[in-house]
Amino acid sequence: MAYRMRVVPKRKRRNGNGTAEVSADAPTKAPYGLQVVESCLDCPLITDNIFCDLSVRALQGLDSITSPATYPKGAILFVEGQEPRGVFVVCSGRVKLSAGSTSGKALILRIAESGEVVGLPATISGKPYEATAEALEPIQASFIPREQFLQFLRENGEASLRVAEILSNIYRATYQEVRYLGLSGSAAGKLARFLLDLVETHGTAENGTVRATMTLTHEEIAEMIGTSRETVTRLFADFKRRQLLEVHGSALVIRDKVAMQKVFEA
Repeated sequence: MAYRMRVVPKRKRRNGNGTAEVSADAPTKAPYGLQVVESCLDCPLITDNIFCDLSVRALQGLDSITSPATYPKGAILFVEGQEPRGVFVVCSGRVKLSAGSTSGKALILRIAESGEVVGLPATISGKPYEATAEALEPIQASFIPREQFLQFLRENGEASLRVAEILSNIYRATYQEVRYLGLSGSAAGKLARFLLDLVETHGTAENGTVRATMTLTHEEIAEMIGTSRETVTRLFADFKRRQLLEVHGSALVIRDKVAMQKVFEA
């Protein structure tokens, strides 16, 4: 299936000297209802993400080599096994990173959110992409070609240290995931751990319970914990029956976090 990508050119204006500069106007409206981030210097995520929170000088260098574009839901940024072309900085939306087998099975490795960088390990090492990156929803992402990105890192020690920190975080998260998958013997334990991680990262406490928004389907959750969609659906029904949780549309409420922790540790 072919996907349409729309490149978002940076708007220019003329100053008193007749030279072009990036416009400081409000963000451009774009397809899919996205608010386009035209420049790394004006990015609203600049204080929220480890890679975006660089000095003005480093951000100017980064901005000069990025190409922002919008992608529809289901668009493929790169494919597992493909030679690395570069990195994508997710400006808005979420990207699913997954690995597949020859039998057609898939495992979601992680979900990259706004402000994160995908394709970084392969771009740094020069080895093929270790996963397939797919837009979970309409997104804006800025692409940086590999050679320009590597040259940028050579010239900017601050950015290189940030990249090293990102790679360390990826290593730690992967180690933790392998540990969980190896030590959680049951599908119930894996699902309990997934839900506990969700509310820990995105949840809010409310009247003795913890609430979070769950936007993944049962199929996608199954691919994240290495089981089947039918098993996930059955376990959700079982957790509801045991009054461990409630689901209201996309709202997930953990009613008994201690009991859910025991399911994970069992």
